[in-house]
Amino acid sequence: MNARLQAGLLEATRLTRAGQLLEATAMIQRVLRGESTPPAADEPPRADAQTTLEGECRVVESEPAVLTGTVDAAPRASREPAQPDAQRAAASAQGLGARLREKIRQHWREFRKPTPGATPTSHSSPGVVPEGERFVTASYTNYVGTRSYKLYIPSGYHGQPLPLVVMLHGCTQNPDDFAAGTQMNALAEAQLCFVAYPAQTHAANSSKCWNWFKASDQQRDGGEPSLIAGLTRQIADNYSIDPQRIYVAGLSAGGAMAATMATTYPDLYAAAGVHSGLPHGAAQNLPAALAAMQGSQRMSHSRHSTGGSRTDAACAPTIVFHGDRDTTVHPCNGEQVTAQSMSSHAAPGATDAKDALRVIVESGKVPNGHAYTRSTHHDANGQPLVEHWLIHGAGHAWSGGSPRGSYTDPKGPDASREMLRFFYEHPQGAVSRRAS
Repeated sequence: MNARLQAGLLEATRLTRAGQLLEATAMIQRVLRGESTPPAADEPPRADAQTTLEGECRVVESEPAVLTGTVDAAPRASREPAQPDAQRAAASAQGLGARLREKIRQHWREFRKPTPGATPTSHSSPGVVPEGERFVTASYTNYVGTRSYKLYIPSGYHGQPLPLVVMLHGCTQNPDDFAAGTQMNALAEAQLCFVAYPAQTHAANSSKCWNWFKASDQQRDGGEPSLIAGLTRQIADNYSIDPQRIYVAGLSAGGAMAATMATTYPDLYAAAGVHSGLPHGAAQNLPAALAAMQGSQRMSHSRHSTGGSRTDAACAPTIVFHGDRDTTVHPCNGEQVTAQSMSSHAAPGATDAKDALRVIVESGKVPNGHAYTRSTHHDANGQPLVEHWLIHGAGHAWSGGSPRGSYTDPKGPDASREMLRFFYEHPQGAVSRRAS
């Protein structure tokens, strides 16, 4: 038993050093359950072995034990004093488990780490509200829980129906920080619309990330989507909001959740903006989320591959921004968000969304800033459905944002302005949505 445990721990150590975290996790779990020792590193793998091939991530268990607790190497039923070698093996297992957990945490922290071109600042709120306007705090509660939010009300609001944009912040951010970085309030004042900034809590996620990677938070009328949709409706009930012009956008984890909202609530949100995010249903647990962020887990975008939470309507038209030097969320995710939205709008019987949509590709450059490639996908009637902006030289940061907020890249293009332009072009019902 001790020899098998030690052999397993040695192999898990080798896998960890090689960066194969999921395999190391599975190895520890198998050995501690008393299962047979897996083949050594110099032995050929079995045909039925769970492994990682060509970048694909296979999740052995949705909640690996090493992520949430200390490794207990000794059977609980045993009351005999541990032998010295068993004690050493248990201590080695615990140490390995700790190192493995820290390695996974390091990868997860990359999701909220600034990249070249990004400007992290303190979460202060100077400049969030132009003088004379209102930026109020409220909250929404349902059976899932409670989320607070900030709501920007433009000075030009006098009871007339106005659009509403729901902005979902990234990891470690808050409403004030996100508002300062995107400068969406200033645009809302000029173009007359409400802007809501829901706040994720530490209790829900230690890094204040929206839980886009959990299956329970990918469903209509369940989890965090129900909270975001609920507070959206609460605002519409409390103020004069044009029901045809309600939109959702987000950055990073918030961008991934915006994609989920566009898929699960296309009847509520007329269009969506996804910045440096991932497609809906890209992962159902943390290890799969890490694989998706690194671009090693690709999705199939059939019309029924959206996590089991489809309505009978296509997802909302979507505008996508992604830097081609994003090392936190691989740029292929922007392509997959685009493909997912295109697929939902494909005509019944179409084998490839590209066959049903006409694409116009344009190149440009911001003066003294980034170059970009914009691909606009139109339906057969010429209606634009999806825009994909690939920003050359940009990392994981809000394009065209202000250094007053965190994770911004002032070199542009101006994602906030372009999102509002796209939103205003897509009121609810402007695009004919076909049933699945």
